[in-house]
This record gives sequence, structure tokens and C-alpha cells, in this order.
Amino acid sequence: MKRSALLVTHTGRQKSTAHARTVAADLIDAGFEVRAVADEAADLDLPGVLPVQGAGAADGVEMVFALGGDGTFLRAAELARPAMVPLLGINLGKIGFLAEAEIGDLDTAVRDVVDRAYTVDERVTVAVTAEHDGRVIASSWALNEISVEKGSRLKMLEVIVEIDGRPLSRYGCDGIVCATPTGSTAYAFSAGGPVVWPEVDALLVVPISAHALFSRPVVTAPTSTISVIVEPYSPVAVLSCDGRRTFDLMPGSRVTVSRGALPVRVVRLRPQPFTDRLVAKFELPVEGWRGIAQ
Repeated sequence: MKRSALLVTHTGRQKSTAHARTVAADLIDAGFEVRAVADEAADLDLPGVLPVQGAGAADGVEMVFALGGDGTFLRAAELARPAMVPLLGINLGKIGFLAEAEIGDLDTAVRDVVDRAYTVDERVTVAVTAEHDGRVIASSWALNEISVEKGSRLKMLEVIVEIDGRPLSRYGCDGIVCATPTGSTAYAFSAGGPVVWPEVDALLVVPISAHALFSRPVVTAPTSTISVIVEPYSPVAVLSCDGRRTFDLMPGSRVTVSRGALPVRVVRLRPQPFTDRLVAKFELPVEGWRGIAQ
């Protein structure tokens, strides 16, 4: 059976398109069938690239390549997850925390995929359902985080957070982030949440700018169910899933978050301690600054 791969990239950027074309050409030379999202395939302008579209774009492929920043990776995850296909991120952006390889690793990354010289990690996802007046108004998932945020800059959001059916606290805040360990270095981190190693099985609850006596982040069990109830007298709120899928929440809405049924399968080309990734991506100071010890 012929091997195949799906490319997802940011073709609106000239450099991204050029790098994607290089990856596609190398895969085709190695005997792969190469697919690309229909809107991007035309920009690649490379014979042999098969345009695909819809939720089944990754069905039957061996690998999904995400060439770009974290936004491109999250977009590619939407295609890779339902097909349970491994996802390889190649960073063409700035931080690219989710990516496994950098621009300089393009040739090596393709060669490792061709040689099947890689491993696959499974990353926890979260599932979310929003209800209002007993009616489901939204249902989705996220790899990084679900957030419930105020819909107006002028008014504070009033919510109650419940864990496993028991009330935890009421918050006057800008919002609540419910994150995975993978998402602990994203929105939850900027809101003051802890960094959690990807291997840890847990969910995070992080209030955003909360006016409350108890406003610390909380790390829950992976089996926990987290509910965020928008108070009836609160202004309209917004539910966001990885910053990509948003839904309006009327006052009185209940948002329920739990572990997702399907993980995202992430490719690892070589072993790397998570500490080293933190240091590299956040440029943490690990060299001495007092001078050489005598």
C-alpha cells in the first residue's frame, strides 16, 4: 500500500509556502502520496499534491505535517485527531511550543518520517458542553484549553466554579481557563497557572484576573468534571476552544469540561527532556550571571 501524508501550513506567508513545497517534494520523491488542504494546495503549485477538504482530510494517511506556528499546529490537530493519525509540528513561527522540529530540521524530519524513526506520544484533550435553559448550545473539544471569558470589556464576569458536582468558589473575574498539561504553557500560563509536564495526568483550572479571596490555580484529577456557571445577573460571556472555535454564552449558561475521549497523537523524533524544551522555548536563564566561580 502506498504511503501518504497530509500537509497543513500557512500558505499566506511566502516562506511557509516555500518550506511546505520542499517537504512535499521530498515526500513525493520518497514515494509518498501527498495531500494538502484544498485552499493551500493551489498555493503550493506542485505536481502530484492531492487537494483534500473536510473533516476526513486525514483519513488513511500515515502522518500529518503541521508547518507553521502553534496556530497551524492546532488547526492540523482538528484533522489529525478524529483520524487518530500522528501529528508532526515543524516550527516556522516564533515560539512554536507545540512543534517538534525547527526550520533547520526540515530535511532530517522528513528523512526520519520516511525511515519511520520516530515515536508517538498521546496528549490529553478536554471535551466541553455548554447548556442554557436545559438545551445544549455548544459542544466541542480542545488540545490546549477551554476558556469562559467576559464578552464585554466594561463589565466583570460573575461565575461559579464546581468540581465534581460540588461548588468550589464564586469569582468576579475576566474569565476561567480549563487547561490540559499540554496547554499549561499557553493561555493558562499567561494567566498565572503552573507549568505541568505533559506526562502528568491532570486538568487545570485557572481564574483570569479574579477579584476573590481564593484565586489560585487548581490542579484536578484527570477524571474530574469541571463546571463553570455564568451567573444569571452576569453579562454575556464567550466560550473559546483553543482560541479557534467560539460560542456566545447567555447569562445562566453552564459549561461542563471533562477529559476528552480522543487524545491527540504527537510525533517525537528523538528523546528530549521537557526541561530542555522549556529552557529553549522560553529562553530561560540557566547560565551563571555572576561570572566564573573562582
